[in-house]
Amino acid sequence: MKKHIVCYGDSNTHGYCAETGGRFNEDERWTCLLQTYLGDNFLVLEEGLSGRTTCFDDPIHEGLSGLEHLYPCLMSHEPVDLLIIMLGTNDTKERFGVSPACIALGLKRLVAKAQSTDCWGGQKPNILIVTPQNIGPRYIDTDVALTMGKGCAEKSRGLASQYELIAKAMGCHYLDANKMITAQPNEVDFMHLTESGHGQLAAGLANFILGII
Repeated sequence: MKKHIVCYGDSNTHGYCAETGGRFNEDERWTCLLQTYLGDNFLVLEEGLSGRTTCFDDPIHEGLSGLEHLYPCLMSHEPVDLLIIMLGTNDTKERFGVSPACIALGLKRLVAKAQSTDCWGGQKPNILIVTPQNIGPRYIDTDVALTMGKGCAEKSRGLASQYELIAKAMGCHYLDANKMITAQPNEVDFMHLTESGHGQLAAGLANFILGII
């Protein structure tokens, strides 16, 4: 059986393209590129949902708490050899009213649930936490700020240090996308990956994953 890698994230894992309002194709999304880099012995499973949070229920849209969907997601793909979690961008929305430290605690709940789920095929849970690319401060001058609210860029910059602490405490692997991606976020909403960003993230992840799986 191939090694199963579940990529659990939000719109940047789904592959949303801000320039077109659609989705990057299979030659552009980081998940699909990761599959190409890793080869036929791996199965990279896309589990990206636009708007998904770590554990917070959105008062406007249903079904966006990552915590609520994690169990059926993991069990549907078992045995899981690696779970990649890249979440937190949506948690910075003003309507949730949470700090980077609280977002990290939401991530901790998510990790704990994953570790307790019987999806690992008898192996030790293998989880990679990835801090998402920071939201650019110029997002506040775009239409997306009307629903995201204030303070999102500042909160996103605070996630890396908090996520690294959670990874160490929970025995997870850790990477910061900001150290793998040199391409800036798009200039439409300043928070979604560009095509170059997808490619750089996939390349950085591939090199790391081959050493942990």
